[in-house]
Amino acid sequence: MSSLILSKQRLTPDIAMFEIEAPRIAKRWKAGQFVIVRPRDDSERVPLTLVMSNAEHGSITLVVQAAGKTTKRMVAMEAGESLADMVGPLGEPASMHSGGTVLCAAGGVGVAEVLPVAGAFRAAGARVIAMCGARTDKLRILTEQLQLAADEVLWATDDGSIGFHGNVVQMMNQWPRPADLALVHVIGPIPMMRAGAEATRSWGVPTYASLNPIMIDGTGMCGGCRITVGDQVKFACVDGPEFDAHKVDFDELARRNKAYCQFEQMAQA
Repeated sequence: MSSLILSKQRLTPDIAMFEIEAPRIAKRWKAGQFVIVRPRDDSERVPLTLVMSNAEHGSITLVVQAAGKTTKRMVAMEAGESLADMVGPLGEPASMHSGGTVLCAAGGVGVAEVLPVAGAFRAAGARVIAMCGARTDKLRILTEQLQLAADEVLWATDDGSIGFHGNVVQMMNQWPRPADLALVHVIGPIPMMRAGAEATRSWGVPTYASLNPIMIDGTGMCGGCRITVGDQVKFACVDGPEFDAHKVDFDELARRNKAYCQFEQMAQA
């Protein structure tokens, strides 16, 4: 079923936020879940994290970064246009914790993905610290929304234009951890999640990573999002997208994520 784009806002030159008509998804979704979207009839299927919803409008909000052919096509769309189809909510909700302090760490467009998770932790009764990264001050996104979702927001920028000078993991390694730190949730590029998991392994704090490997059908039928967690094979679309970050085989995940790079380059040629 096609879905009408109600509004669009450019957050950075290559990241856009869309409010999309989807009343049934808006009623059912929980933090950590996602949808699979096709902008046009001939587009590939891409997974996008559900960021927020508006009960009055019967709508959901998605944040999209123009990275490949399909996401570039979607970022170019405007309010009043319709997506070819969208299915969701898919995946399992994020694991919640009701006490102590929870750290939500995000890099890049992962900041949008961590927003609903941070808000859900806070609503569950945890003290939430959002630790977010951007290349520079002007490329920070959703700053006002994060202030409402978390008890404290810390920023790292690669160029030091605001906050910590460096990336999120470097900030994590120098962070004076609170004694009641109960859980860490990391979302972002694979290298960032891998490094974040290694940092928290030495802390002895349970850590979850939200994985977005290649997904095709989103129902566990195709096996395209197969990953290894500990000694078990999992499907990110139905078993996740959240997994114990200390057990994820990030080497395998990185290889799988690069499997179609050549075809993506050919599609954009």
